[in-house]
Amino acid sequence: MIVRTAQAVELPEVGELRVTAYDAEHLLDAFPSYADRLRALGEHGVVLVAVDDDKILGTITLERWHQASEMATGPAEAEVRALAVAPEAQGRGVGRALVQAVIDLAAEWSVERLVLHSQPTMLAAHHLYEQAGFVRVPARDVDPVPGLRLLAYAREL
Repeated sequence: MIVRTAQAVELPEVGELRVTAYDAEHLLDAFPSYADRLRALGEHGVVLVAVDDDKILGTITLERWHQASEMATGPAEAEVRALAVAPEAQGRGVGRALVQAVIDLAAEWSVERLVLHSQPTMLAAHHLYEQAGFVRVPARDVDPVPGLRLLAYAREL
């Protein structure tokens, strides 16, 4: 398995992988229209993919701070977005490899802090983030829609 930048031609497949992975875990139940956002993520950052035998197994996005950033509060921060692993590839280290790749890329960009939001039920992702040095930042939790709480995590670089 290798982790690399997604090619433009792969972005529709990556978007569908995100939706499939989130839907399989019922993560879109409280906010179904977020599927459209998942399909489109990447316009402000770099989309990474984990690939094995030319099959995309997972993806993660790193967005530099910009005026419309949802989490990053300034140029010292970058947002980790939409970690997703195909259901059939889970448990194979794909998520771990993607999280490490995004940390490495952020370091190359000289980012001081990575920030992300995660749903409370994403326990496997929380474990992965914590193993990679992310810590909970409850003061940055948000409620984007009624009934959906997003937990904030950050990692200093």
